[in-house]
Amino acid sequence: MKKNKISKNWINRQKRDIYIRKSNIEGYRSRAVYKLEEINNKFTIFRDGLKVIDLGAAPGSWSQYISKNINNCKLLAIDIKNIETINNTYFLKGDFLDEIFQEKIKKYFNKKVDVVLSDMAANTTGNKNLDSIATGELCIEAMNFSINILNNNGQFVSKLFMGSIFNEIVSLAKKNFKETHIFKPTSSRKESKECFLICKKLF
Repeated sequence: MKKNKISKNWINRQKRDIYIRKSNIEGYRSRAVYKLEEINNKFTIFRDGLKVIDLGAAPGSWSQYISKNINNCKLLAIDIKNIETINNTYFLKGDFLDEIFQEKIKKYFNKKVDVVLSDMAANTTGNKNLDSIATGELCIEAMNFSINILNNNGQFVSKLFMGSIFNEIVSLAKKNFKETHIFKPTSSRKESKECFLICKKLF
């Protein structure tokens, strides 16, 4: 009974979610696209002609947004899951944490890039503290990679969860970037511990 009740609550929440309805109407693959849209509107991440990496891209709504809205963008998306083809996007199926795929990314661009995005999150266990740590570690991995591949004016955007290593991650960002922000889009669910780290300009 408990499982059925949870399933019904989840279904009802999905039906009420305005961002799910909006993504269906506008042809995006998930509601997550509106988080990136809000981030861009507030912090001006994108402009035409950028070189962009989308880490943990599946199902692809962030890459869709970039493909639709940014002209002449060189965009690479990577995920361990397959994603359907997106216009003007080069997709790598593989684990970003594997150095082999990091080298493939570097080889594809063959120069520094402008933006690194990460919407990566660890599979949830039900333990919020453990989940925040696991996703935080992904954020750190993505940040360390971005520090090596971004140009001096580059930007890094990553999901993270409030939790025990949150301050450690923010401190690391402030040591490497001149400008750092924490932002929770209105399209993030209120009950979620999710927020986004926005970093600009390497030291």
